Amino acid sequence: MTTALTPGQATPTARERAIGGLEVGGELPDFELLDHAGNRRRLSALVGGDPTVVQFFRGWWCPKEQAFFRRLLVLQDDAEVAYSRIVSISVDPSEVNAALRAGLGARWTFLSDPDRDVLSQLGLRETTDTLHHPYVPAVFVTDPELRIHSAYNGYWYWGRPTHGELVHDLRELTRTLRPDWDAPTP
Repeated sequence: MTTALTPGQATPTARERAIGGLEVGGELPDFELLDHAGNRRRLSALVGGDPTVVQFFRGWWCPKEQAFFRRLLVLQDDAEVAYSRIVSISVDPSEVNAALRAGLGARWTFLSDPDRDVLSQLGLRETTDTLHHPYVPAVFVTDPELRIHSAYNGYWYWGRPTHGELVHDLRELTRTLRPDWDAPTP
């Protein structure tokens, strides 16, 4: 379905389109799920005071997800030293996410939603997959208050953010969040 534009209205970019019930300027709900180690974790606690890449993914079995995780692995070191976070969420059980995380060499938190409670709340179920009933692949860059700065619909692989787009989004958001962005000079 295509939304008609009014005269003079710009076509929304990939970063501005709504995904499920979530859109740029809105907020992710502050849900709580089990992490890869089986501990209950609240999204706001994982985000802390930092810009965060929140990734909803289909599952360990999807080759597109495996390819996208390689992008996130490249971002991992930079995110850690730049006071930014990454959180990945799927319907896979904690032990499956733990194995995926270890196999990738990822150091960020993976959350599990095997009962699909958050998936239903967010309206992010991929309806074309009737076997796994996974999340629609989606990536959101959020501020510390869980406000969505940018949103990417990754149903088609090219809809997922590139490394450069994520760096750009995190830089832009960090610049607005840090009053000391410009270094003090004499």
